[in-house]
Amino acid sequence: MYKLTLILLVLTKLSFGQISYEDSLTQLRYAHADELKNPKSKILNELEIAAFKGLDYFTVDKSYRVEAVFKKKKGKKFKMPTSTDRTPIYRRYGYFYFTINNVACTLTVYQNIELMSKLGYEDYLFVPFRDATSGNETYGGGRYIDLKIPQGDKIIIDFNLCYNPYCAYSYRFSCPIPPGENTLTVRVEAGEKIPFGHE
Repeated sequence: MYKLTLILLVLTKLSFGQISYEDSLTQLRYAHADELKNPKSKILNELEIAAFKGLDYFTVDKSYRVEAVFKKKKGKKFKMPTSTDRTPIYRRYGYFYFTINNVACTLTVYQNIELMSKLGYEDYLFVPFRDATSGNETYGGGRYIDLKIPQGDKIIIDFNLCYNPYCAYSYRFSCPIPPGENTLTVRVEAGEKIPFGHE
């Protein structure tokens, strides 16, 4: 997955006008591919690295960088299903309300209970989702977005930053499955597609 600190670093450069929006996303995408191919990251094994054909993305589209209304509404802790028997503990943190292609959408946002106790991730939010591209152009198991807790009742959700779980690259991982409530009926033609060679 993308490193949250890397995303924040690149977006900081963007906010200070050091690089363009498109260049910032290009940097992130190259960094993500380099991380996957790097044996030191231990994400992919030797055979998987040798078979790696690269990552595929939708063309950058600023219309998928949407402003959402944030409603904080914490829920009880629960075990989130994954692609294996592992069940990490999450809690609902709230909801995002926004519009894509003139369609009103809602996504539930979650907090990982274990992760929120780690330095640098205290305000980390997790949004797993599926949309009308899932299982076709994009990974059938859904995609993820990482965000930070907003200071007010508005937040920018940039779907150009949505990425695949590691399960899209290797069967060895255990990945959270987006809850049914986070299935969007619209096509989100932004962010990461199915990796090359995995169709």
